[in-house]
Amino acid sequence: MSLLSRLFRSSGQPAASPPPVAATRGYAVCGAPRSGSNYFCEILGSTGVLGQPREYFNGAVRRLRDDPTYPDDPRDQIGRILTMGATANGVYALKLFPGLFDTVAPHLRLTEMLPNLTFVRLRRRDVLGQAISWVRSIQSQQFRSTDAVRGEIAYDGEAIRTYVAQVCQRNARWEMFFARTGIEPIEVLYEDIAAAPQPAVERIARAMGVDPAPVIDPDGIALRVQRDEASQAWRERFIRELGDPNSLDPAEMLARTL
Repeated sequence: MSLLSRLFRSSGQPAASPPPVAATRGYAVCGAPRSGSNYFCEILGSTGVLGQPREYFNGAVRRLRDDPTYPDDPRDQIGRILTMGATANGVYALKLFPGLFDTVAPHLRLTEMLPNLTFVRLRRRDVLGQAISWVRSIQSQQFRSTDAVRGEIAYDGEAIRTYVAQVCQRNARWEMFFARTGIEPIEVLYEDIAAAPQPAVERIARAMGVDPAPVIDPDGIALRVQRDEASQAWRERFIRELGDPNSLDPAEMLARTL
């Protein structure tokens, strides 16, 4: 028993909690907007042992939601990933979209500055549903179910078609990245975690060497599904008006990034 422990015991006070372990391994949740990434990251963070995955390379969002002094320098943001993005057992986590990767790539070598980085590929099977959700979030400015609605929603078939292309483009970029690098990510489908998130949590825990398997804390999950009857109505109208199976969408639609 250490001297410090003996002193606490002799004074009748409880022993101090062990200090956090330095972040030594972690993972990046790689997805695209409206893929359920906020929900999935909240689930992972609720375990208390799988880091706190957030968009740490998005300074504006972090200043709005977490810390008014959050830095924009990618090297300083790495420090935040390894501290505020980590849990006491030394696991760090972050959320990464292609655009965020583009922002930091000119300034640092991500996989060299983040120790033992694992990639988790989050994908939504329902691409049309993802595009509809994206358009609705832009119109309403409600990016999470916990945000206030600040705009009216109105069906816009061409906007939905544009954002179908945006989803496909970002998915293709991740697929190309993993094909080119030979990296084999942990594959997770949004539809699977929506139905039963525990298996995905356990797969990530195994990859991080966290044993026993962590338990999801429902009290740590505030986000809820935003789909409703309007989402279904938009889907049906879009397929009816723009779902002609006798034409193929032009490749140019994938070239533009919004």
